[in-house]
Amino acid sequence: MAFIDEMIFHAEAGHGGNGVVRWRQEKFIPKGGPAGGDGGRGGNFYILAVRDMHILSKYKAKKSFSAGRGEDGGGKSLHGKNGEDFVLELPIGSVVTDIETDEVWQLVEEGQKFLILRGGYGGFGNEHFKSSTNTTPKESRKGQDGEKGNFKIELELFADVGLIGLPNAGKTSLLNALTNAQARVGDYAFTTLDPNLGDFYGYIIADIPGLIEGASEGKGLGVKFLRHIKRTKMLAHLVSFENLSKGTAGMMKAYKEIRKELEKYDKKLDLGGDGLSSKQGIIILTKSDVIPEQGESLLKFIEKEKKKFEKLDEKVFILSLFDDKMVKKLSDELAKILKKK
Repeated sequence: MAFIDEMIFHAEAGHGGNGVVRWRQEKFIPKGGPAGGDGGRGGNFYILAVRDMHILSKYKAKKSFSAGRGEDGGGKSLHGKNGEDFVLELPIGSVVTDIETDEVWQLVEEGQKFLILRGGYGGFGNEHFKSSTNTTPKESRKGQDGEKGNFKIELELFADVGLIGLPNAGKTSLLNALTNAQARVGDYAFTTLDPNLGDFYGYIIADIPGLIEGASEGKGLGVKFLRHIKRTKMLAHLVSFENLSKGTAGMMKAYKEIRKELEKYDKKLDLGGDGLSSKQGIIILTKSDVIPEQGESLLKFIEKEKKKFEKLDEKVFILSLFDDKMVKKLSDELAKILKKK
């Protein structure tokens, strides 16, 4: 299913039902008087934030939506039924703009709901016009038209977890292992040119394309993808054991390189305490299956590297995608963390 992050649609709230002219017709009451009921109100048009990043794809073939029309009034003073409201479900992170008025609604939390168009009022039946000077009114009114307009949706990536790290840290492979994203994986830098998204028990995980030194200034894939990270709730820093080929400090250097770019980006946008570098995060040490031969046992070596990162007061996980137990443990722990948020 193609990922859609932008759409224009036409929307109409429901028209109000018409009022009617009716008369009481009861035995022995030849002049029973007016009994025409009012029309029902037209349905309102709402937008609702849901946890479904692909829902815009459902609207690909239909770009016009409308709420229900109010029923006309009836005899015996019966009021017409109100029209059914229409609720358009949109992904969390959607920014909806009224093209004519430039009014903007931002859906940033699951369940957030906005009324964007009001249904028309129902018209009055002839009973409404009865008075002491007009006992047999023949007047009724039509229902009002509902509001209508054209709207633009722009989806700003609003993931629960952003996978970040240097190119080839294993981000896309991890996304595929944790979700059904089936994103393309390659063994060269910048295989990922756009953020990949995956559904993880209802939470959204975003694979952010590889960052390099100078990304905050636009190098590599630059600020385009740092902007995506800004919208995520927490970060998962992936550091590959392949960095050991650059010396024993290679892994920590790779981690600090990314942290430095996040801090530079915060400073550039003056984000302060709301910036990327202050987001809650975890560290995942990937590709433990490629560790070169060591003079000590492999397990002791891995544990020593893990302790270096644990000094940063972040939760640290060791991962080899060839080890199903490691993947399952990470998946379970990540689910627990997200549920607590």
